[in-house]
Amino acid sequence: MFWDSSALVPTILPGQASAALLALVASDPQTTVWWASPVECQSAVFRRHREKPLSTDVLRGAMRRLADLMNSSDVVPPTATLRERAGRLLGAHPLRAGDALQLAAALVSSEDAPQGETFVCLDTRLRDAARREGFAILPPDSR
Repeated sequence: MFWDSSALVPTILPGQASAALLALVASDPQTTVWWASPVECQSAVFRRHREKPLSTDVLRGAMRRLADLMNSSDVVPPTATLRERAGRLLGAHPLRAGDALQLAAALVSSEDAPQGETFVCLDTRLRDAARREGFAILPPDSR
């Protein structure tokens, strides 16, 4: 399964969707992530810490869980091909640059054959774009 940062954050930092996503990540034999996902996750954790300070233990635990997750994941590296795919995605879908790079990484990971592949994401706009590109989306839509 390819994991977007929006779905990774609840697995490292307790929150509303954590239980379902923790179960999902535990069932995934090989998580796949984009090269910049750790930075996006750190950004989300530190933004949350600035808005509502986390205890030192919670903050350290989140960073440790992120490091462990990244060490056990397949990482899609940045390449010129990936950058070109992201540019195409920006023309085809209403995505932000970072989301286009995430989706391009998922496409690279699937060798441009997303049918039968799973994209794990909580961001509505990115979920819609990934679905239109051919990915199965998890977790199930709660709308």
